[in-house]
Amino acid sequence: MKRRVLLTFAAMTLAGGAFAQDVEPKGPQPELPKEKLVIVTHDGKDHVFNVEMATTPEQQKTGEMFRTSIPADGGMLFDWGSPRPTQMWMKNTLVPLDMIFINADGTIRSIAEDTVPHSLAVIDAGGPVRATLEVNAGTTAKLDIRVGDKVKQRIFGDAP
Repeated sequence: MKRRVLLTFAAMTLAGGAFAQDVEPKGPQPELPKEKLVIVTHDGKDHVFNVEMATTPEQQKTGEMFRTSIPADGGMLFDWGSPRPTQMWMKNTLVPLDMIFINADGTIRSIAEDTVPHSLAVIDAGGPVRATLEVNAGTTAKLDIRVGDKVKQRIFGDAP
């Protein structure tokens, strides 16, 4: 009898957890708190951004979904807390983005340029990263941002 009760409780708990994870955002999230971020490119130029900080699983799940624009000096920084394998997609994202995957030391590990709105294609960081920065598509090409360039932000221990 005890075993059946425990199994039933476990099944209800798992079902509840799965249901909670399946709830999809229906619209854009309110603007998140912003912080300064600087990308120092290989030629020594500083590019300053004022980015929204996505730090909770709920904020990260919604991300830039349903947004119709992103400021030229804006974007969203997904802080994963510690390095981890990271995959993104463009589901319900209306504007094309550049995704910059950043190592724990603030160096850029990889860049996915001009991602396709609404695409369900997996965009992989190519290894564990501490954070992902989403900016307007074309930003990395325009500013000549490359793999190996340095991102300065408080989560990397060097606030600009």
